Amino acid sequence: MRPLRYSINVTLDGCCHHEAGLPPDEESMRYWTAEMERADALLFGRVTYEMMESAWRKPATDTWPDWMDEWQIPFAETIGRAKKYVVSSTLSAADWNAELVRGDFGQAVQRLKQEPGEGLWVGGVTLPLALADLGLIDEYEFLVQPVLAGHGPTLLAGLRERIQLEPVDRREFRSGAVALRYRPTRVTA
Repeated sequence: MRPLRYSINVTLDGCCHHEAGLPPDEESMRYWTAEMERADALLFGRVTYEMMESAWRKPATDTWPDWMDEWQIPFAETIGRAKKYVVSSTLSAADWNAELVRGDFGQAVQRLKQEPGEGLWVGGVTLPLALADLGLIDEYEFLVQPVLAGHGPTLLAGLRERIQLEPVDRREFRSGAVALRYRPTRVTA
């Protein structure tokens, strides 16, 4: 069974919106590139899929946009190559190496987890909340940025029940960001 890891950038005050002062830097982009390379597939909701595609898909001109720094290209290439599953009831099609997941997404994710491999990676806000409520996330990875946003959506807002976590790994970055990895503690009877 391959584990499902939820990974996201977050501010110190819990904001997880991409425009809340979470600019990528070279070190964090190398980190996220390596994390995505470890995943067999990426799992996105529609909003995150469309946001990632608009930012990181190589244009039809086969030339990276001028805004993209050289150190961002490996991330763009990695996410472009990755197999993607998109949970959506509104999209009629998905490309960019993506497949739509329809119907009961909990059962679909459970099937994906049953396949052999190293693991699945999920990002975003809404889909991970639903997956956490279903108990399907095996690992939580937060890249905590040294920023106080003061506004915006917060991480896992609306979670139905508290999830107790145990630390697995910690890594500090030159920028002051800290990558924290946790696993849910399993309650045994």
